[in-house]
Amino acid sequence: MMQICDSYSQKHSLFNAMNRFIGAVNNMDQTVMVPSLLRDVPLLLDELDAGGGGGGGGELAPQLPPATPDAYFSRRDMYSHYVLLKSIRNDIEWGVVQPPAGEEGGGRKKDKLGGADISRGLGEGDALEEEDLEKQFHYHLSGLHSVLSKLTRKANVLTNRYKQEIGFSNWGH
Repeated sequence: MMQICDSYSQKHSLFNAMNRFIGAVNNMDQTVMVPSLLRDVPLLLDELDAGGGGGGGGELAPQLPPATPDAYFSRRDMYSHYVLLKSIRNDIEWGVVQPPAGEEGGGRKKDKLGGADISRGLGEGDALEEEDLEKQFHYHLSGLHSVLSKLTRKANVLTNRYKQEIGFSNWGH
């Protein structure tokens, strides 16, 4: 039987990033016994940025301006984060249900980077298209790994913040 070690390359694999995210969301789901307590409780900006759970002296940090990529998260309460993270976990575990062809958003998907129909076979210029597909794959793989890492931090922050809110800051440590 081969032993699997967590080497540097494996640590940065997409599979391990997905497992870390799913594990963090499962931990969050098991910790948060009363999700409704998360309503109207904002996550502090420094908690989201640091990925930790130590929000300093309890003072509220200013929210991100709407133009930043994290603005979507900054305007949401902890309950919204909780529901979103669980929804993303379910999409990873069970797949994303796409509407059938003919409905809005259904049918063949066009590749946004190259404008090519990615559902067709390779034709002329196979080598160029394969190189382009490889670049696109690496680009999206890197982006997906980055997003999963950020979502994992957000799940961990939410879990730690929930523990603080209910008075169990050292719970599970």
